[in-house]
Amino acid sequence: MKKKLVTGILCTAMAASLAACGSSSSSSTASSEAATTAATETAAAAETTADTAATEAAAADGKTYKVGVCQLVQHEALDAATQGFEDALKDALGDSVTIDVQNAQGDSTTCATIVNGFVSNEYDLILANATPALQAAVSATTDIPILGTSITDYGTALNMSDFSGTTGINVSGTSDLAPLDQQEDMILELVPDVKNVGILYCSAEPNSKFQAEKIEGYLDEDGVAYTEYTFSDSNDLQSVVTSAAASSDAIYIPTDNTAASNMTVISNVTEPAKIPIICGEENMCKSGGLATLSISYYDLGTETGKMAVDILTNGADVSTMEVQYAKATTKEYNKAYADAIGFTMPEGYTAIPD
Repeated sequence: MKKKLVTGILCTAMAASLAACGSSSSSSTASSEAATTAATETAAAAETTADTAATEAAAADGKTYKVGVCQLVQHEALDAATQGFEDALKDALGDSVTIDVQNAQGDSTTCATIVNGFVSNEYDLILANATPALQAAVSATTDIPILGTSITDYGTALNMSDFSGTTGINVSGTSDLAPLDQQEDMILELVPDVKNVGILYCSAEPNSKFQAEKIEGYLDEDGVAYTEYTFSDSNDLQSVVTSAAASSDAIYIPTDNTAASNMTVISNVTEPAKIPIICGEENMCKSGGLATLSISYYDLGTETGKMAVDILTNGADVSTMEVQYAKATTKEYNKAYADAIGFTMPEGYTAIPD
């Protein structure tokens, strides 16, 4: 009886084998794709496991890390990026990492003092939050890994004409650049009869100038006139905004740190004049603009924190790490500002929560 059972099993197996040999190429392709997917998932899981093991091993060995954070100025977007960075490091490394957060209060000279202190104390990694902080860190050290966040364009910030995603030096990080062509589309969508766009930014911020020039190129393509209104610091901001409001149908403000810290000053002029303001990011809009194509600065900081963990625990080479960009954008508007200037928003925009 056992012999008959074995024979039956063998026959069944041979039949199945013959059936498989005679199956269609689509079945073979499906099997191959399934195998490839499984292999990819297995590799990703293995990489995650390896990263986790490296982190746990570092903690088990009692290894500790010192990380310095230089933030240019206090405003909601930069605060959120710093918080995301801290949370990512603490989630991965717990008490094994000490994070020293210092704020330069908008002064680039203070940025240099802060990062020189990090270098003197031999910190393991520096986070530079905003362009002047990054430039100060790069001037201070060529050895300590530097990660930037809230940097619009690394080529502009580092004066690299051939920047293509990696820096080749001890710098990488994340960019807060939202799609500028879509921001220009937003201006035309909200003010379809616009004749002149005022472009307002701080002349001391090179990344603001970079964004302004990109927006101007898109406006040129659409045949829309524009005028730049630049201010050197907060002292001459009100007079510059007054000029912009008197001559513009709409005002565009890029992700500019000085403007972000003074949106109340700006809106105190533009709101009575009923001027729509399109901002480069959510927190600027929330503080005194009409609409924005928003990214999450907290998520940006979190991604930067993950990069830091990879450098600290796995020895990742910062010079070859690709600069990362925000993965999602959202059309948002400030309801209070819209109501104040009597503006009716089209469909597709989400009100920014109070």
